[in-house]
Amino acid sequence: MFRFIIRRLVITVPLVLVVISLTWGLIRLAPGNFYSSEKALPPAIEKNIREKYGLDKPWYVQYGRMIGNVLRGDFGLSLRYQGQSVNQILAQTLPVSATLGLLAYGLALVVGVAAGTLAAVKQNSRLDYISMALAMLGISVPNFVLGPILVLIFSLNLYWLPPSRWGGFPSWNLVLPVLTLSAVYMAYIARLTRAGMLEVLRSDYIRTARAKGLSERAVIFRHAMRGGLLPVVSFTGPALAFLISGTVVVERIFALPGLGNYFINASLNRDEPLIIGIVAFTSILIMLLNLAVDIAYGLIDPRIRY
Repeated sequence: MFRFIIRRLVITVPLVLVVISLTWGLIRLAPGNFYSSEKALPPAIEKNIREKYGLDKPWYVQYGRMIGNVLRGDFGLSLRYQGQSVNQILAQTLPVSATLGLLAYGLALVVGVAAGTLAAVKQNSRLDYISMALAMLGISVPNFVLGPILVLIFSLNLYWLPPSRWGGFPSWNLVLPVLTLSAVYMAYIARLTRAGMLEVLRSDYIRTARAKGLSERAVIFRHAMRGGLLPVVSFTGPALAFLISGTVVVERIFALPGLGNYFINASLNRDEPLIIGIVAFTSILIMLLNLAVDIAYGLIDPRIRY
């Protein structure tokens, strides 16, 4: 296991550099520049801007400088937010996205696992049909539809919850964004849990456990859930990385200063250092969480060895 972890960590560095290189190349291939506007700049001013930011240098010089900054962990200054470094923006926005993402996934995990387990235990019952119907509804309704509906009901009509803005943690301002963000993950986790539990409940060792006289509660919680939750564990890695790195739609709807919101603004404004910084952070996070998922697989299922 230790050598497996070391190999994965060593592979992470070149993979991240490949992702960053592709991102840098796509930015350069896209038309326009960060200083472009409806009115053309005088040639002298454009020349000064290109000299200031090193855009007059050959592409390989610019690429080498960018890679060197990434390896040092310094992504430079933002081109859009004057006077702010990319590292400062990441430090300011990450707590917002991480708080929202972790709360949303925690809620989705609790509700989804409970609903999926009950649906599997009570297969083909009314509870099973209702749970899966709600799961399909959660998958079908996108965030940009669910969010405004929740605001309309709970903020503008009932006046129970604030509609938007970041109020820190803990705060009532988080309730609607967390519900909006967690809905689709509740649905996916419920369906994955049901499928995994149904497969495990038909296994020979579950029949043996029941034949030994174990209670149904012990069979479900001590034996079945350990194997039945493997699909959920596999889903957790990329889902959690996506949630922590920022979800654009929810942050836009509820005016949250998170990482996703800044990423969209950086893309629209061609803020290359900020785009590279967010992509690098997201890539590293996804790979580390996938590594954590693989380790969890080995701990949960004794049949898996690396």
